[in-house]
Amino acid sequence: MSGDQDIAYASAILLLDLYRKKALSPIEVARFLLDRLDTLQPRINAFCIVDRDGALAFARESERRWQHGEPAGRLDGVPVTIKDLMLMRGFPTLRGSRLVDADQDWSEEAPAVARLREAGAVILGKTTTPEFGWKALGDSPLTGIPRNPWDLSRTPGGSSAGASAACAAGIGPLHLGSDGAGSIRIPSAFTGVFGLKPSFGRVPAYPLWRWACSPISAQWRGPWPMRR
Repeated sequence: MSGDQDIAYASAILLLDLYRKKALSPIEVARFLLDRLDTLQPRINAFCIVDRDGALAFARESERRWQHGEPAGRLDGVPVTIKDLMLMRGFPTLRGSRLVDADQDWSEEAPAVARLREAGAVILGKTTTPEFGWKALGDSPLTGIPRNPWDLSRTPGGSSAGASAACAAGIGPLHLGSDGAGSIRIPSAFTGVFGLKPSFGRVPAYPLWRWACSPISAQWRGPWPMRR
């Protein structure tokens, strides 16, 4: 690839093609995006959790599989993020709220997150959301205000705010969000990226919780899947 911007805004399909040709490695991409995240996070506030060690470990395993021509699945080595309404094993899911007790068992994982891991995806971390995902902006009492990468004085929308901000800023090609009343569609429109809300039941929405039963959905950039 010709430069940093090419990696930052590469689609999942392009990354997989480059891995297949051994023109780029998952560990190179993971390191680059984590460094980019560190640089941009203070300005856009898109992440509430960054799993640097976990992402690099998964990227190394992916690189080894690609070297042997044995990818684990259709997303092997592709960086993704998870909205902080979905359980991610080993990390708290606080839903943008100070009311959720962080000191509890976090060994369970949402099915959508588990399927990403099984497909070989490299999870960079968890993205910000308004408290319990209940508005079309992104600010929360726990994580503060996310910013639109196009104009830091503006909102990226919500409730999948951090996902859309990260995508528009070139921090990974795939971003898992959720949408009950526009929480993927609104931030996608605000940041100029492509978002998809699948039909209800298409993607498992678990665990269900009393405030919302929105389907867990995918946000992506590129031919498969959130696009600038």
